[in-house]
Amino acid sequence: MMKTLFLQPPSFDGFDGGAGSRYQAKREIKSFWYPTWLAQPAAMVEGSRLIDAPPARMGMEPILEDVRNRDLVVMHTSTPSFASDVRVAQMLKDANPKVKIGMVGAKVAVQPEESLLNAPPVDFVARNEFDFTIKEMAEGRDWKDVDGISWRDADGKIVHNRDRAMIEDMDSLPFVTEVYKRDLKIEDYFIGYLMHPYISIYTGRGCKSRCTFCLWPQTVGGHHYRTRSPEHVAAEIRLAKQYFPQVKEFFFDDDTFTDDLPRAEAIAKELGKLGVTWSCNAKANVPRKTLEVLKANGLRLLLVGYESGNQQILHNIKKGMRVETAREFTKNCHELGIKIHGTFILGLPGETKETIQETIRFATEINPHTLQVSLAAPYPGTFLHKQATENGWLDEKNAELIDDNGVQIAPLHYPHLSHTEIFQSVEEFYRKFYFRAPKIASIVNEMVRSPQMMKRRLREGVEFFQFLRERRAA
Repeated sequence: MMKTLFLQPPSFDGFDGGAGSRYQAKREIKSFWYPTWLAQPAAMVEGSRLIDAPPARMGMEPILEDVRNRDLVVMHTSTPSFASDVRVAQMLKDANPKVKIGMVGAKVAVQPEESLLNAPPVDFVARNEFDFTIKEMAEGRDWKDVDGISWRDADGKIVHNRDRAMIEDMDSLPFVTEVYKRDLKIEDYFIGYLMHPYISIYTGRGCKSRCTFCLWPQTVGGHHYRTRSPEHVAAEIRLAKQYFPQVKEFFFDDDTFTDDLPRAEAIAKELGKLGVTWSCNAKANVPRKTLEVLKANGLRLLLVGYESGNQQILHNIKKGMRVETAREFTKNCHELGIKIHGTFILGLPGETKETIQETIRFATEINPHTLQVSLAAPYPGTFLHKQATENGWLDEKNAELIDDNGVQIAPLHYPHLSHTEIFQSVEEFYRKFYFRAPKIASIVNEMVRSPQMMKRRLREGVEFFQFLRERRAA
């Protein structure tokens, strides 16, 4: 087995580019998702090490020291971080000219040849789902026999091997918790709406929804929801409780955990036996009966992608959701005491000044506990990217999706709606949602009840206003 380093490279200060991040960018408040997509193959390669540099606040010096004794480095990259990651790869190659460097992630999965052409120090990229691909590379197999890679041969020619079959038996994958225990400090990972410290894992991959903007199902995970058995999930949570007794919450980062309602209920009942608090991603169409089962078995919060309050925009992005269904779902969650972190996207196809205001009104009316407002990001490999390119909505100068400081920009524009108008509407959205008297009162009450929550919200408030200053400067 090759001595293998799995690396999430250093990047912009406060930049969350990890493989679990939905949008690779700096956040309104500092947040870090677990590098689960790297941890999974790391759990399959004996003697490997995972370095997740950004949350560990690690610079290049210890990484360069480590790589001198490595045979193989596997780096996760993304469209926003690619140029920076290539510079890191060159530094690794300079430190150890014999080391082989591979890249994984959505960027190289959909643009393998372009990525290799623009990354001279990189020897290969792994396309699509790459767990067993990387395992075989680390085993030292002949590269021409490894499915799912694109690579440079001895003459520098780029070769594309055949695609690798998707994993159907998800229970065949080892627990990522073992790698978390071995290589990560879980206190380094925090998300504003989750209790700290938290742990995030996947119970399945893929999403049957067809949202045009969503990155992972269109590039790596696919649209078939492939799942672990409830018993397998419960076994990992049981182990995680043993390894990390300080954990306050478990988060299931499946694209849509509630895609399979009977399975979601079965997992919830297993978690109820363990007495853990947990949260997950959900679509705003979960029936009340299922919500009751989940809540009764430890569910605390749902992360819900509402995206827009305008029905036509939801049709345009193939969300498969009706606004009134989302209203009823949210009402049920409020009545059952389930917290919601609602996510919204501005600048999607069909957006106008009027639909932005409609979405802001919708958000204030349904009143999720917290919310996140993102800018429509046309990642390569998504239908939105194809649509934006064909219609002239995406300028080449905005194709990197972030600015020089790692802050998300508004890459799309329309004849009737400019980059600037979309960008500025994010701050307006936050202001109108959070600076309402009822919302301020609920936040203050929450802080009064818990000194720990008071400290946390004050810190987040400082970070939020700092973030707004950076956006204005941009």
